[in-house]
Amino acid sequence: MEKVLQSWPGPTTWILPASEGVSHYLRGVHDGIAVRVTDHPLASLLCRTYRSPIVSTSANPEGKPPALSAKGVRRYFDDKVDLVIEGPLGGLERPTPIYDGVSGKRLRA
Repeated sequence: MEKVLQSWPGPTTWILPASEGVSHYLRGVHDGIAVRVTDHPLASLLCRTYRSPIVSTSANPEGKPPALSAKGVRRYFDDKVDLVIEGPLGGLERPTPIYDGVSGKRLRA
C-alpha cells in the first residue's frame, strides 16, 4: 500500500480490492476498483469544491483513441453527456499507467 500512497496525488491508477459495499456500477464484474488521486489542477479543484470524489470513465468509447480535446469528447459522445469542462490536459503523451495494487504489476503502460 505504501507504493500506492507514494504515487498520489499524480497520474497513476491503481486497481485495489473493492470492499463488499462497493456498487457493481463502480466495479462491474470485477473484484477490484480503479482508483486515482489526481494532481490535475482543474480536476482536483472540482473535487475540493464538490467535497467528493468524482467517478468517471475514459474520454473515449472502448477501442477508440482517447479524446484529446473538449471537441473530441463532444464528437464521441454528442448528447450522451451533460457537461464538458474545457481545460488543459495533464501533459502526458499517453493514458495514465494502471497497476495492480496487490501485486504491483503494471497492467497498462
